[in-house]
Formats: sequence, structure tokens, C-alpha cells
Amino acid sequence: MTENGQQHTTGLNTPPADDEARDAADDRARRFAAYRGAVRTLSGSRPPETLAERMARLTADAPGAYDLDDWPDLYGNGDGIVGALERRTAEALGTAAAVFFPTGTMAQQVALRCWAGRTGNATVAGHPLSHLEVHERNAYAVVSGLRMVHPTSAPRLPTAAEVYDLEEPFGTLALELPLRDAGYVLPSWQELESVVAAARDLDAVVHFDGARLWECTTHFGKPLPEIAGLADSVYVSFYKSLGGIAGAALAGAEEFVAEARAWRHRYGGQVFQQWPTALAALVGLDHELPRLPEYAAQAKTVARALREGLAEAGVPWFRVHPEEPHTHQFQLWLPHSPQMLNEASIRQAEETRTTLFQQWFEPDSTGPPGVAMTEVTVASPALEWTAEEIRTAVGEFVRRIDG
Repeated sequence: MTENGQQHTTGLNTPPADDEARDAADDRARRFAAYRGAVRTLSGSRPPETLAERMARLTADAPGAYDLDDWPDLYGNGDGIVGALERRTAEALGTAAAVFFPTGTMAQQVALRCWAGRTGNATVAGHPLSHLEVHERNAYAVVSGLRMVHPTSAPRLPTAAEVYDLEEPFGTLALELPLRDAGYVLPSWQELESVVAAARDLDAVVHFDGARLWECTTHFGKPLPEIAGLADSVYVSFYKSLGGIAGAALAGAEEFVAEARAWRHRYGGQVFQQWPTALAALVGLDHELPRLPEYAAQAKTVARALREGLAEAGVPWFRVHPEEPHTHQFQLWLPHSPQMLNEASIRQAEETRTTLFQQWFEPDSTGPPGVAMTEVTVASPALEWTAEEIRTAVGEFVRRIDG
């Protein structure tokens, strides 16, 4: 309040906070309705669902994934559904054991903490664009007292030479496969083998942030057990790529997994019941995992058609990154504000019942000004699209940007 009792304003055109919240809620409801009403979706696994619809879908898919006459789990007991998921995960990755976690962030922190204790070195070599650095609020440092060094800041995984060139010893090399914030990029198989060998030469262990490791088999041309077998520990997600509700797993040797279980309890991750999450994860392993190579192949078609459609529409600058996707996910950059592109996306869904893109974002401080980025995820809805249909829909989208 001012001295004469009038309320301060931060600007003539600044709405009150409750009006901003109301506008945001209205925008969210409009976007939800538009995308939910679409009959064709290019990016994403499916249109938005209500809670009731998600529960109904889980119930419909569940009988083939697990015996629904079994008892619910209690604190992740090994003889229930959580234990079944852990064994299934270890089998898929070719590891001796796996332990379920409610979140990937918790799984990552436990893995790094365990390795710091075992190696006697609290330094982790990782990428500045990794999930550990960008999306976990520095938990490795704040919670566990670890520190990170960067072999490279280039938007790709480090090379063996860069690992050798680090000026100080490290106990763990953490590799995010694929490196999501750089565009879901992966090294070649030979490069991955070389960088792992470099860490071994330096007496370090290797941890894979493999939240999306499920997606990597097509690019590497290797089965999951061979990929996971390069690392000492692997974290995988059950909702990224597999369409689950939540949850993650940490996989590795029996002794390592046993220690991780103890730390899971200390971190508050031994939840009373997690059967819905475990059930959805088992469904994902059954339904989505076998289809990921098909999605990755279609992603190449989608990326090429987007480039062609944007060029035909006369867009002065754009970028599909990588030009040929390494997985079934990639980035698309356009020279407009996120607000303009989100409005065009919603209008296209409302007017044509076609959704091309989910949401556009401003780049972080390292990105160029005046552009926006969206992440394209090619899943089952995208399989029905031809290249010509994508090019046509892109042209319709571009006409709505300024219209």
C-alpha cells in the first residue's frame, strides 16, 4: 500500500495475480479440450486423458501384464507386483538385479552416492546438459555432498579423449543416453565403447542415466543387455518411452542393488503401496517396449517431412535437430515466440481436429533469441501419417502462425 492508502501496481497493464492464475487455467483448459478433441496426433503417445479414462485404460490393459487376483504390494515386498517388475526389468536389461524407485531423481542420487562410497571419490564426471545438472536442483551436491566435473560442454556426449584429458580424478562417469537436452543425441557404438573404456582405464565406474535407454537399440544396433552391460549401474524410467504412470529402476550387480535398497529406504522411497505404478510399468514393458524400434524408424520419416513441409511453406529459418533423429524423439526450432506457436497449434487442433505439436518453449539462456522449441515424440499415433500428410498439415500450421 502507498502512504495515502492506495494499492501499489507494478505496471498499468499488469493484471492481478488471481487474474493471471485464472487466465493460465483457462489457457490450459482450452489446450486440453483442443488436443483432446483431435482425431489425429503427430507428436505424443495419445490425446490428453481424464483420470477416469487413464484408470479405465490401465484396467483394460492390466490382465495380460499381471495376475489381478494377487495381493497389493506392501512396501515393495519382493514377492508381490513390485518384485515381479524388478525381476522383469533385470531380465530385460540383462543385469543380475534391479530395484524399484518412485522417481528417477531418487534413483540417480542413490546410484551416485553408492558409487562415491565404494570408490572413495566424491567427484562425478558428467555433462552440463545432463538431467543431473539441469533437472534435479543440484541434488548430487546438496543432498550427497558430491561435485561434478565436465569433460565437455559441447551438445553431445563426451569423447574418450575428453575423458582422458580431465585434469582431476573422478570416481564415476555418468552418461545420459540419449542426452535429452541436446536433442536426444547419442554417440556411435564405437564411441560409447571407447568412452567407457577410458573411464575404466582411469579406475572409475560407469553409470548410465538411461531414463530413455529403451529407445537406444535401433541407433546402436545392439540389444538392451549388450548396451546396459557396458555400465556398472543403469537407471531406467517407466513413464518415459514406456507410457507408465511414474517410477524408475536402478539395475546392476546383486551387491550394488542390495545397497541401493537400503538407501532407497533412507531417502523415503519405500512407499506403502505402489501397485498402480508397477502395473502400468509392466503394461509398458509388454505393449510399448517392442514397438520402440518402429517408432524410431517412423521418426526419420516425420523429421524429413517436417523439413520439407516447412521449406515448402516458405519459413525463412527452422531447424530439425538432429536432422535424422537418433531415437523416436527430436527437437524442432522455429523463429517465432512460444505464444504465437502455441496459439497456432491450438487453433489447428480446434479447426481441423489435428494436433501436430504439443507445447512450445523459449530456449534457455544459451539458446538464440527470437526462437522457440518443441520436442517431437513419435509414438503409435504417428505411425498412420504419411510424409505427404505431414507436409500438408505443416503448411496449414504455418498459415495459422500469423493469421
